[in-house]
Amino acid sequence: MRRRDFIRLLGGAGIILSKAGHAADDYPNRPIRIVVPYPPGGGTDIVGRILADKLQTSLRQSIVIDNRGGAGGVVGTGFAAKAEPDGYTLLLVPTSHVINPSIHAHLSYDTVKDFAPISTVASATILMAVNPRVPAHSVRELVEAAKAQPQSMASYGSAGVGTVFHLTGQLFNQLSGLSLQHIPYRGGGPTVTALLSGEVPIAFETMLSLGPHVHAGSLRALAVTSAQRSSAMPEVPTAAEAGFPQLVADNVYALFAPAGTPDPVLARLHDATVAALSLPDVRAKLREQGAEVVGNSSAELAAYVTAEIPKWAALARQAGVTPQ
Repeated sequence: MRRRDFIRLLGGAGIILSKAGHAADDYPNRPIRIVVPYPPGGGTDIVGRILADKLQTSLRQSIVIDNRGGAGGVVGTGFAAKAEPDGYTLLLVPTSHVINPSIHAHLSYDTVKDFAPISTVASATILMAVNPRVPAHSVRELVEAAKAQPQSMASYGSAGVGTVFHLTGQLFNQLSGLSLQHIPYRGGGPTVTALLSGEVPIAFETMLSLGPHVHAGSLRALAVTSAQRSSAMPEVPTAAEAGFPQLVADNVYALFAPAGTPDPVLARLHDATVAALSLPDVRAKLREQGAEVVGNSSAELAAYVTAEIPKWAALARQAGVTPQ
C-alpha cells in the first residue's frame, strides 16, 4: 500500500472513531424505546415498566415501552433485531428468548449474533395456578381431578408457543401422565384474563402476573416451580414438595441492544441499569411480586445465553416439543 493511500485510510478510520466517540458522549439525546415482545400486563411488561421508570431518571431521557406481542415473543424480538444499533431501541425478553431457537424452525434473527447483551434484570418465580372453580387445592388433587374429569380440565394456558410456561406445562404433562392441551396466548396478560374467566382452567405464569389475583382470592396457586418457596408467597409449596421434583423452572428477564451498538453506549446502558436495580424501592417492588433482582455483567449474560440454548433444546425434546 502506498504511503498516500495508507494516510487516507488512517484518516477515514479516525473520522469513524471520532463519530462513534461523539455519539457515545452525546448519548442519550432523545427518547429510548424498550421493546417488550408481549402485550401489556404480563411479567415482562411489569419488569420493563419498573426498570424504565428508574432509567428515565439516571439517563435523563424518557423511556417508552413498546409492546409488540406475537408468536411467543418472536415478532417483537425480530423487530428489535433489525433496529438501528444506536442505543435508542432496546429489547427486554424473558427465558423464551433462549427457548425459541428450539421451538421455531425458521427464526428471522440469530439469538446470539443479532443482539448485544446488557444485563440480566431479574428472575421471577413461576406459579401453577387454577381458576377457583377447579376442585383442587394441591397438585396431586389437580392430577386426580383432571383424570376423573378430563372434559372440564382438558387444557392449560401459557404466554405463547416456546415460552418457559409452555415447556413447563408440557413437562408437567409428561411427569403427571396427563394430556392437557396447550392453549397459547399472546402474552402473560391475556393468559391471566383467560384463567380468570375460566376460558382455561389451569395456567403457568409468573408470580408477577398471577400474584395479585391469588392474593385477592380470584385465582388459586397450587405450586411454584422454583427450587425454593417464594418469600412473596411462602405458603405455596414447590412442585418438588408437591411430588414433582423434576418440575423446576424460573423466568429470567434480560436486557439487550441490537448487535453493532457502540461499546461506550452499551457500557452507559449497563451502568444505568445496574444502578437502577440497586435502588431499594426497585428491589422491594420486584420482590413483592416474586422476582429477585440480578443486575449482572454483559459477559455473564452472554454466557447465560450460550449455556441456556442447548439446555432448553434438550428439555424441549424431553417434553416432546418439536420445532415448527
